[in-house]
Order: sequence, then structure tokens, then C-alpha cells
Amino acid sequence: MENKMVEYRKKFGLSQEKLAEKLGVSRQTIISIEKGKY
Repeated sequence: MENKMVEYRKKFGLSQEKLAEKLGVSRQTIISIEKGKY
């Protein structure tokens, strides 16, 4: 089951890279959050 962050990111058509850019974090941070490491 995907977490809410993945669900919303896909709903709004954002890549991990674009979301990271908008939030001012690295793509690796987004990946870690999506995998539940944060």
C-alpha cells in the first residue's frame, strides 16, 4: 500500500524530483519519506 505522500504526488502529477525542488529538499529525502524512513 502506498503512503499518502506518494498518492498525492501522483495525483498532482509531480515527480519525486519536482516535489523535492518545490519543498527545498533532495530527491533522496523524498524517497526516504515515501519508503517510511521518516
